[in-house]
Amino acid sequence: MEFTRRETLAIGAGAALMTVLPFRANASADDAIAAFTGGAAMADTGVELGAPEIAENGNTVPIDVSAPGASAILVLAAGNPTPGVATFNFGPLAGDQTASTRIRLAGTQDVIAVAKLADGTFARASKTVKVTIGGCGG
Repeated sequence: MEFTRRETLAIGAGAALMTVLPFRANASADDAIAAFTGGAAMADTGVELGAPEIAENGNTVPIDVSAPGASAILVLAAGNPTPGVATFNFGPLAGDQTASTRIRLAGTQDVIAVAKLADGTFARASKTVKVTIGGCGG
């Protein structure tokens, strides 16, 4: 069987993509934080994270984050197969750097919020949420 040049390139591109995707899908929360902060140190104050202590259903866990003066807030669920939950970006005219949403948690785990503050520094908050019924296939 002979392949055309176009078919050979398509097969090669597909193989290259398949080798990259599994590593990206298995990225940890620490990797995501390092990518967001560029490895910078983080303060323990400056961002507030609201989440329930116990969630009866991991499919819909309400959270809210707030960081006065933040330009972006990254939210992660450390125990999920894909830890990245959301990134909220705030423009210069945003009056209130607050966001809320519902997230899915695979089980009891830490929810982490990292904020990039206006002065270029980073702040972090985390909260453990106990899940009684899993949300990500568990």
